[in-house]
Amino acid sequence: MQVKICGITTSEDARDAVAAGADALGLVFYAKSPRNVTAEQAAVIARAVPPFVTLVGLFVDAASAEVEDILARVPLNLMQFHGSESADDCEQFRRPYIKALRMKDDLDVLAAMAGHPAARGFLLDAYRPGVPGGTGESFDWQRVPRGSGQQIVLAGGLTPDNVARAIDEARPQAVDVSGGVEVSPGRKDPHKVAAFIRAAKG
Repeated sequence: MQVKICGITTSEDARDAVAAGADALGLVFYAKSPRNVTAEQAAVIARAVPPFVTLVGLFVDAASAEVEDILARVPLNLMQFHGSESADDCEQFRRPYIKALRMKDDLDVLAAMAGHPAARGFLLDAYRPGVPGGTGESFDWQRVPRGSGQQIVLAGGLTPDNVARAIDEARPQAVDVSGGVEVSPGRKDPHKVAAFIRAAKG
């Protein structure tokens, strides 16, 4: 089981997550998020990330010029698109990417996945109107499609206490957590991070 700790805002939190066994770290480039980081902050954090840990940049319907500027300044390994981006929007940067899908009641998950044939995987997150992610809410894990042939990243309301059950029910390839391991928005609790990773990988 792979684990991504998202919403990293400091080098200290990045080092703690890596030491606890995180496979990937997420940097949020979305001004409305309390976990938003600037390109300058992200570049500093990136220097604390070892070479075999994936550094993920999260974008929400960002302007192409803004994304290109960040890519020129921050050594991202993977892009995560969390808005209403089309396949063309995501593919224009010629970088590997995953697409987030907000699990609205009427969402046809398989059809949404088919709309992004070049995606490396799909992050399934809870739906709340007007909020692209980081809600701290979960969704019905039984809705995660089985046998889709896609790499599934489960997100939304995960904590050290429920992640093992979520994995057992949803059978994803990876899990993603942000608020569930924080002391305050944007600052991680190293003990919660370590407990989450132990539970997920156990």
